[in-house]
Amino acid sequence: MTGTPAPAGISRVEVRSGAYHDSVALMQAARSLTLVPGVLAAQVAMGTDLNLGLLRDAGFAVPAGVGPADLLVAVRATDDAAHAAASVALAAALAPARAGAPGEGAAVPHRTAGVAVRAAGAPAPLVLVSTPGPHAFVEAMDAVDAGADVMVFSDNVPLAQEVYLKEAAARRGVLVMGPDCGTAVVGGVGLGFANVVRPGPVGLVAASGTGAQQVMSLLDAAGVGVRHCLGVGGRDLSAAVAGRSTLRALALLDADPDVELIVVVSKPPAPEVEAAVRAFAAGLATPVRFALLGPGRPDLTEAARTVAEAAGATWRALPTWPGAVPEPGTARTRLRGAFAGGTLCDEAMLLATERIGAPASNIPLPGAARLTADLRTAEDGTVPAHVMIDFGDDELTRGRPHPMIDGSLRAAWLAREAAALTAGEGAVVLLDVVLGHAAHPDPAAELAPAVTAARAVARAHGADLAVVVGLCGTADDPQGLRRQAEALAAAGASVHLSNADATRAALALLTGGAHGPARP
Repeated sequence: MTGTPAPAGISRVEVRSGAYHDSVALMQAARSLTLVPGVLAAQVAMGTDLNLGLLRDAGFAVPAGVGPADLLVAVRATDDAAHAAASVALAAALAPARAGAPGEGAAVPHRTAGVAVRAAGAPAPLVLVSTPGPHAFVEAMDAVDAGADVMVFSDNVPLAQEVYLKEAAARRGVLVMGPDCGTAVVGGVGLGFANVVRPGPVGLVAASGTGAQQVMSLLDAAGVGVRHCLGVGGRDLSAAVAGRSTLRALALLDADPDVELIVVVSKPPAPEVEAAVRAFAAGLATPVRFALLGPGRPDLTEAARTVAEAAGATWRALPTWPGAVPEPGTARTRLRGAFAGGTLCDEAMLLATERIGAPASNIPLPGAARLTADLRTAEDGTVPAHVMIDFGDDELTRGRPHPMIDGSLRAAWLAREAAALTAGEGAVVLLDVVLGHAAHPDPAAELAPAVTAARAVARAHGADLAVVVGLCGTADDPQGLRRQAEALAAAGASVHLSNADATRAALALLTGGAHGPARP
C-alpha cells in the first residue's frame, strides 16, 4: 500500500511567540510571499485551531504547543535561496508602517484596546478590531467599555456576541461598526476595503461592504462626494440584531452639519426592521434615501442615480469596454457567477431571477438551491444550469485571504468551469473585480491571464466561454481603473462599471430561449 506523496520542495514552519499582527496584515503578507520566485506555498497566520488544521492539510508539520497567541510562518520553497528571499519579503510586509523620529526609542504598544483608549484621552478614538473572529469580541467589548466607537473588521463573530456588543454600545452611547465591517469612511478617511472617493455632502449607513463601495464609486463617477460611510455589518438589519447600529449611525450622521443627504445601503432586510428604520429616519432633520436590495426593488446603480440627482448632479452614461465577440452558433445555456462581494452576488441573483429563475448558490436567495462544498453540485445531487458563488462568504475565507486580496481561488474555479465544457456547449461567466485600498494591488494581472486561458481551453474543446466583468472602483483608486478595465477587455472580457449593467449584459449573452426580454 502506498501513502500520499510528500509535497515537493523544502517545507519550513517558524513559530513567533506573542508576535500578533492583525488579519489584514497577515493576509497581505501571505500574498506577498507567494509572489516570491521559488516559493511554492506560504501561510502566515495566528496559531488558531482552524489555521493549524489548514497547515496540516497543506502538508506542513506543525510544532507541538502552538497556541492562538503565536504567529506561524509556513513556507514551502524550491531551495534555500527562495526561503531566504521569502524571509526578506516577510520582514518588509510586516514592518511597522512608520518609525519614530531619529533618536527616539521604540514605542511600547498597549496590551489591550481599552488601555490604549484611556491613554489617548478625550475625545476617545475609533478602535479598529481585526483579530480572528472568535477572539474579536473581547477586544471590541474592551474598547466599548472604555467609551470608544469600534469598527469590527473581523468576520466569523457569533451572532449572540454581536447582539450583546451592540446592546453594550447603546448603553455607552457609542457606535459598533460590524462585525464583518469591511468598508468604512470616517471624515473622508477610508478604513478597510475603501475606494478613493471625493469629499462631499453624502453620508452612508451600510449593512453591506461591497454594496457601499458600488454606490460610493458610482456617486464619485457622477461627481458626488462622500463625507462618511458607517458600515454596520451585514447582519445589522436582520431580525436578531434589529438595526441597533443602523439607528445609532443614522443619528450620528443627522447630527453632522456637513452631511446633507443620508443613504442606507443593505442586502434584503427583515421587513419589521426595515419598517422601524424607515420610521426613525422619517423623524430626522436630514433627508434619508434607501438603497435596499430585494425582489422588485431598484438595483444599486438605479439607487445611486437617484441619490446623485437628489444631490444636484447630472447622471451620465457609464463607460464600458467591449470584450471578445462570442462564438456564433453556440448555445450559451449556463450562467456562472463568481463574486468577491456578497452584496454584488445578491444583486446579480435578484436580477437573474427575474429572467431565468433563481440560480443555485452558496448564499442562495429564499427558495433557491444551495450548493454543496464543491461549489458545483446542488444539495439534491444535480448540477444546476445557473450558479452564482460568493467567494467572500465566511465559509470560504476561514484561514485564507479574502478574494478581494487574492484571486487565485476564483482563477482556479474559472479553469475548472472551462474544462467542464464539451463540444457545442457554451457558458457565460460573470465576475466582479473590486478596487481600492487593501484590495489586490493589480487584480487584472491575476484574473486577465485566467480569463485568456479559460477561453482558450473552451475553444480547444469546441465550446464557447463568454466573460463579463463588473468593475467596482473610482478613477483615483491605486490600481488604476482604466488600466484594469483595458487589461480585462484585452483578455476577452466585457467590462462594465455597474454590477447591475454587467449582470444584464451577461444575461443577454445567454441563448436557447432560457430568458425573457431585457429590462429597459
